[in-house]
Amino acid sequence: MMRKVQCSCLLLLYLTAIDHCHGVTQSCIERQQVVGVLRQMEKLLKGQEMRFTEGLRTMKSKLAALQNSVSRFPQADQHTAPSSCPSLEAPAHGKKFGTRYLVGHEVHFTCDSGYHLVGPATRVCQENGSWSGLNALCRDTNRCAGNPCQNGGTCVEGVNQYKCTCLQNWSGSHCQHQTQTAPPEWSVMNDPAFSRKPRCAKVDRAQHCSCDAGFHMSGTSDSSICQDVNECEVYKVERGGKLCAHTCVNIPGSYRCSCPAGYRLLPDGRSCEDVDECLSQQHNCTRGTTCINTGGGFQCVSPECPHSHGNVSYVKTSPFQCERNPCPMESRSCHLAPKTVSFHYLSLPSQLQTPATLFRMATAALPGRSGPDSLRFGIGGAASAKGLFIMQRSDRQTGELILVQSLRGPQDIAVEVDMSEYAERVFQAKHVARVHIMVSPYEF
Repeated sequence: MMRKVQCSCLLLLYLTAIDHCHGVTQSCIERQQVVGVLRQMEKLLKGQEMRFTEGLRTMKSKLAALQNSVSRFPQADQHTAPSSCPSLEAPAHGKKFGTRYLVGHEVHFTCDSGYHLVGPATRVCQENGSWSGLNALCRDTNRCAGNPCQNGGTCVEGVNQYKCTCLQNWSGSHCQHQTQTAPPEWSVMNDPAFSRKPRCAKVDRAQHCSCDAGFHMSGTSDSSICQDVNECEVYKVERGGKLCAHTCVNIPGSYRCSCPAGYRLLPDGRSCEDVDECLSQQHNCTRGTTCINTGGGFQCVSPECPHSHGNVSYVKTSPFQCERNPCPMESRSCHLAPKTVSFHYLSLPSQLQTPATLFRMATAALPGRSGPDSLRFGIGGAASAKGLFIMQRSDRQTGELILVQSLRGPQDIAVEVDMSEYAERVFQAKHVARVHIMVSPYEF
């Protein structure tokens, strides 16, 4: 600043000198010197102008950077809606089904054997980023409530199990055997067909006797006999696992396995395989019905379309599917009725290990047309009320029917699964699948 003032004073001095020098050459400053000073002043002013411009440019750049950083700060009046919910854990002694935590997705809970569920079996991820309902718990079921111990035995609760303390002369897991009268379970007695004479030989004046494989020596040294070993009973006593998948038949010196009607014995001599009467044409289904293979047998089915009511009517387009006839434009009830109804038949062994995926339901768009942007799945029928099944989404366009509790056969169960299509949150169509499950009395 002082430098600018000095330059201004110097310029004023020279201009005054020029004004008084007109006509006086010797006593005044020469014109040429004045021009030199003016040029120096011009250079000085240009330098000051460049520094001022550069400072202004730097100031503008810093101001713009400050504005950008301030604009990125979150504002107090803006709230971003959450798109997912926090992860959920399976309850202790239970299982969780569902791995997607987006808004609208469901998570299901079941308990292990010996426990019952306390709280909601299904929780939904809500739009506010929280789960519906409270946390689910699995509580121990009192196994002694049914008095399983017989003949005066006392039931003692344990972890996931119970134990019977039996009175004297009684044994077994339920105190069902009288120990002092229980006959030998591993030997066949008093049956000539299951007895053999031993093979004896004298060695060094001593007689040595032996039995064939599958027999054991009994009696005294003077009157010994080889009695058959009942391998079927030996395996039961020793708890070494099932010798046969179905029935063990003892024969002299050995055993054989047999299968129930409708099954055949596999080459391993122990396992049973279902005979497909429908595939081998061993059925008596009449024309107009369809043969469905079941465990150990078959069924002849001919599912019927839902009865017409109001403006809603159906036509059978295949043996296992019905389609709704076109609806009048003004009939809302007709448009809400299922567009398709399909029929499905599943044959399951008894005590199938769970969880098990039994059925999948999906949608597909026609060529050149966009499909629905969201789907909703539901499950109905008496079986769903007992908590035997859940319906779970496996991907964006597929839902799965999952068995979560083992089924003991023989029994038949009907489950109805529905799938609703939505486009831009507007209902488009509904499809229904009626699943008939036939549980075999056997575990194979």
